[in-house]
Amino acid sequence: MAKVASLTLVLLLALSLVLMGGCVPTEGEGTTTSTIYMVVFMVLLFGVFYFLIIRPQRKKQREHQELAEGLSSGDRVITIGGIYGRIESVREDSVILKVESGATMRVARNGIAGKQEETK
Repeated sequence: MAKVASLTLVLLLALSLVLMGGCVPTEGEGTTTSTIYMVVFMVLLFGVFYFLIIRPQRKKQREHQELAEGLSSGDRVITIGGIYGRIESVREDSVILKVESGATMRVARNGIAGKQEETK
């Protein structure tokens, strides 16, 4: 997904440079018309960036924040570093995880990547 977004960004930037080259007025042309086209193009370019990059990132960030706020004792989670464990206690900015070996560790709430599915 990240590769597609970065490839799209590169292609849009290249396309914008090509199209904006045609927006520069030359002698004898009306500068008002070409300026309007350039402004419209920039607004459209920002709209594409917003819907392809900014909006999905905000949605993902909001989902992760909801996950971090909804953590409770007993939840099975996986950290961003790939550590699996069960939450022993929850604090304001961190959680205490109990891992398989019985050891406990303190992890930042934002360091939790997701909840683990309960398998039986």
